[in-house]
Amino acid sequence: MQMIKNIHFISLCYYSLFLVFSSIVVAVAAQNDPMNVGVGVVLDSSSGVGKMGLSCINMSLTDFYASHPNYTTRLLLHQKNSSPEDVVLTAAAALDLINNDQVQAIIGPESSMQANFLISLGDKAHVPIISFSASSPSLTSIRSPYFIRAGQNDSSQVKALSALIQAFGWRQVVPIYVDNEFGEGVIPYLSDALQQVDIRIPYRTVLPSKASDEHIEAELLKLVTMQTRVFVVHMLPELGSRVFEKAKKLGMMEEGYVWIMTDGMSNLFSYISSSSVMENMQGVLGVKTYVPSTNELEGFRVRWKRKFQEDNPGVDVDLGVFGFWAYDAATALATAVEEVLRSSNGSLLGFQKSNSSGSSNDLERIGVSIIGSLLVEALWRTNFLGLSGRFSLQNGQLQSSTFQIVNVIGSGEKVIGYWTPQNGLVGSLNSKITMNSSYSTSNTSLGSIIWPGDSISAPKGWQIPTSGKKLKILVPVKSGFKEFVNVTFDPKTNTSMVMGGYCIEVFKAVKEALPYDIEYDLVAYAMPNGSMAGNYSDLANEVYLGNYDAAVGDITIRANRSLYIDFTLPFTESGVSMIVPIKDNKNKNAWVFLKPLTWDLWATSGCFFIFIGFVVWVLEHRINEDFRGPPPHQIGTSLRFSFSTMVFAHRERVVSNLARFVVIIWCFVVLILTQSYTASLTSLLTVQQLQPTVTDVNWLLKNRENVGYQSHSFVYGILKQLGFQDEKLRTFDTVEQLNELFHNGTANNGIAAAFDETPYMKLFLATYCSKYTMVEPTFKADGFAFIFPKDSPLARDVSRAILNVNEGGEMQRIEDRWFKRQECQDTTNSVSSNSLSLESFWGLFLIAGVASSLALIIFVAMFLYEHRHIRLDSESSFWRKVLVMLRIYDQKDLSSHTFKKSGMEFHPNYPPSPSSFSNHTEAHNVFADQRTIPPSPEHGDLSPTNGQSTREIELAIEHP
Repeated sequence: MQMIKNIHFISLCYYSLFLVFSSIVVAVAAQNDPMNVGVGVVLDSSSGVGKMGLSCINMSLTDFYASHPNYTTRLLLHQKNSSPEDVVLTAAAALDLINNDQVQAIIGPESSMQANFLISLGDKAHVPIISFSASSPSLTSIRSPYFIRAGQNDSSQVKALSALIQAFGWRQVVPIYVDNEFGEGVIPYLSDALQQVDIRIPYRTVLPSKASDEHIEAELLKLVTMQTRVFVVHMLPELGSRVFEKAKKLGMMEEGYVWIMTDGMSNLFSYISSSSVMENMQGVLGVKTYVPSTNELEGFRVRWKRKFQEDNPGVDVDLGVFGFWAYDAATALATAVEEVLRSSNGSLLGFQKSNSSGSSNDLERIGVSIIGSLLVEALWRTNFLGLSGRFSLQNGQLQSSTFQIVNVIGSGEKVIGYWTPQNGLVGSLNSKITMNSSYSTSNTSLGSIIWPGDSISAPKGWQIPTSGKKLKILVPVKSGFKEFVNVTFDPKTNTSMVMGGYCIEVFKAVKEALPYDIEYDLVAYAMPNGSMAGNYSDLANEVYLGNYDAAVGDITIRANRSLYIDFTLPFTESGVSMIVPIKDNKNKNAWVFLKPLTWDLWATSGCFFIFIGFVVWVLEHRINEDFRGPPPHQIGTSLRFSFSTMVFAHRERVVSNLARFVVIIWCFVVLILTQSYTASLTSLLTVQQLQPTVTDVNWLLKNRENVGYQSHSFVYGILKQLGFQDEKLRTFDTVEQLNELFHNGTANNGIAAAFDETPYMKLFLATYCSKYTMVEPTFKADGFAFIFPKDSPLARDVSRAILNVNEGGEMQRIEDRWFKRQECQDTTNSVSSNSLSLESFWGLFLIAGVASSLALIIFVAMFLYEHRHIRLDSESSFWRKVLVMLRIYDQKDLSSHTFKKSGMEFHPNYPPSPSSFSNHTEAHNVFADQRTIPPSPEHGDLSPTNGQSTREIELAIEHP
C-alpha cells in the first residue's frame, strides 16, 4: 500500500514537472513567433495592372522576409477587390479593411479616381494609403500626409514633354485627354511648362472615358479644320487605342501630323498587343519612365514570369514599371513597420475606438490607428535602391527620375533618346559628355525618327487646312493715299471691294514665296456706307478676337498692339517725319557779298592780313626802301601790301628771304580763301536756295502753330506727347487735303507742318516736290507689317517669305511701280547754312601763323646776336639798351646788299620806288653818319667796335 502511495507521488511529481516544462516551452515559443501586422490591398483583380501588382507585392514580401528572417514583424495581406468603374465599391472595401480587419496600411487603389476618396478615409483613420499607380497631380492638392505616392507623379513628365516640343520648334499644341481625375490633373502643369517656353495651347479636346466612336470622330474632325498639327494624348491605352484608330481613319496619321503620348499610355505600351492598333500608331512619339537595367531586375523578371504563370495560367501580362513600383512599395512598407514596432516592442499596435461605437454608420465607427503617424514618418525616410532604381519617398512622393523618348515603329517601340532633369534631352545616359553638359532642348541629340506617314522629315507642326474654310483677311479702308490700299465702295450694292494697292501687291508676292499654297478672301474693314469701321487698333482687335485670320495693309508695328497679336517682319522703312513748306531764300540784298563767310572767318582773315603786313614790315624795314619813310607812310605801305595780296596786286618788292618765305605761304592761304569765297558767293547769287520755313518742333509749340496728321493714325499720340493741344491739330486723308492745309496756313485754319510716317510723306513729296521738304526730327517707328493671331505659326513663315521677297529684288520693283512717279531734286542739303566757317580754314591759318611767327623769331634772334655787344654793356640800364636797340633797328642796315651801291643806283630790273625819292634826305643823313662813325671792318655797320660804349653809340646816332 505504501508502495502504491509512493508510486502515485512520484507520478504526480513527474506530471507537475511536465506541466511546468510545457508551459515554459509554450511561453518561449510564443515569444519567438513574428508579429503579424494587417495590411490591406485594394486592387482590381480582373485587370492586368491589378494582377501584376498583387503578384509583385507577394513576391516582394517573400523576398524581403527571406533576406531578413530575424525580423519580428510580418505583413499579413488582406485583399479586397476594387472596381475601376465603381468608386463607391472601392471605398467600401477600404472602409471594411479599416473597421473589421484593422489594417495598419492599405496598398492601392489602382486609379486616381478611386484614390481620391480613399485618401480621405486614410486621413481620418490615420492609415497610410500607398498607391503605386495613382499618378494624378490633383491628389497632392488634398494635402494629406497619409497619402504615399509610390509611383511617378504625372506632373514630373511635363518638363520632358515641353523640351521635346521645343526641340522641334513647334509653337502650338493641342492636348487630348480623358475627362476624369487622371486626365484633368496634369493639364495645369502641362500648360505652365509650355507657357514657360512660349508654346501656346489654342484648343483642348476632352473625351469621356466611355466616349462613343461617333463622339471621338466628331472631336477629331474639329482638329482637322484647325491649323495645329501637334497633339499630346494623355489617357489610358483602352481609350487611347480607339482615338488612334479614328485618327487613322480621318487621315490624321499622315505626313505633317505629330502625335505624342504621355507615360499614361507609354508605360502600359505592352498592353497594346493588337497588330491593328499598332498599325494605327506608326510614327507616334512617347514619353516613358526609364528603369535602369540591372542583374537583380533581370533575375526578377524571370522569377516573376514563372510565378505569375503558375498563379494565373493562361493570362498573358507583361511586367512593367507599375510592377516594379508595387514591389518596392511593399518592401518600403515592410521596412517601416519593422522599424516602428521594434522600437515600441509591439505595444502600439492597434486602433483607438471611436466614441460613436453604438452608431450603425461605419464611417462614424471608424477608429484611429495608433502607429499611423509613426508609420508615415518612417515611410517618408525611405531611401534604398530598388527594382525601379533609387526609391526615395521624400514628403510621401517618389522622386522624379529619367524619362525615355520612344518612337512607335512596326510592332514595337524604339528608344530615340532620354530626358533628365539635369541635362534635358540627351542621346545616351552613359556618355561622359552628357554628364558634363548643360540643359539641352536640341533635337540633334535624338536618334532618327519615323514620323506619321513614314516621313523622315520633322513636321513643321501646323498647316492650312485644305478641307477647311479660306482665310479671312481684313483690309483697312482709306479715303486717301490709295496707292497703299485701294478699297472702293459700290453705292448700288453697298459693298466695299479691295481693288489693290502697294500693300496688297506685297502680300500677294509674299504669298507666292511661301512653300505652300493658301486660300484667302480679302475683306474690307468698312461700315455699310463704305467708311472705315474703326481705327487701326480696332482692326487689330478684330484679329485678336478671332473674327478674322489676319490683317493686311498699311498697318504700323506698335508695342501696345503686339501684346495681343503677332506682327510679321516689316516690309517698309520706318520712321515718322515732319513735312514743312520750303521758300526760295535767294539773297537779293546789298550785303549779300558778306554772307559767303561767317563773322568769325571774316574777323580772323582781317586779323591775319594786319599780322602778315606787320611781319613783312619788320623783316623789310632795315633793308628795303619801300618799307621806310614817315610812320604813316610805313603803316599804309604795310597794310596796302598785305591786303593787295587778295588780288595779287602788291607792287613792293620783297628782298628778305624770311619775308619772301612768309609771303609765299600767305599767298597760298589767300588763294584758297578767295577761291572758296568766289565759289560760295556764286552759289548764293545763282543757285536757287530752297529752305524750310520751319526746322524745329519747339518753334511750332512756342508760336502755337497748327500741325496736321493723317486720320486714324497713331501719330496723334506722338503729337500729344510732344505737347500739342487738340485745338492745334488738324487731320487729312489725301495728299490734296494736306496741300490745301499747307496753303491756308495757321492763320486760315491750315497748318504750318505735318507729321506722318515716312512712306506717306515720300508719296506726298513725289507729288509736290517743289513746294515741301522733309526735315528733322524723325521719330522712330517700326514700319508696316501684316497682322496674325498671337503665336500663329503662319506669321513666322510669312516673315521668312518677306525676307525672300526683299532679297530677291521683287519688293523694290513693286515700290517703283507704285511710287516712282517723278525725279525730284533732294532739297535736304539746302537746309544747312551755305556760309563758310572758320572750322574749314583753321588749318591754313595755323600754317600761316606758325610760318610768320617763326620768321619773326629768327629775325629777332639774328638782330640781337648781331648787336650782342650792346646787350653786354654793363654801363647802361636795361631800358637804355632797349632804346638803343630800337634806334639801331630804325636805321638802315648799310651792310645789306641793297645798300652796297650808291643810294642813287637802282636795280636794273625794278623801277625806282616813289618812296626812294621821299627818303633821299634820310639817305643822305645816313651816309653822313657813315662818315662820322666808321663802319666795322667786317660789316660796315654801327656795331660798337674798339671798345665803344653804348652811350657813345647813342650819341653818335643822335649827333651825326
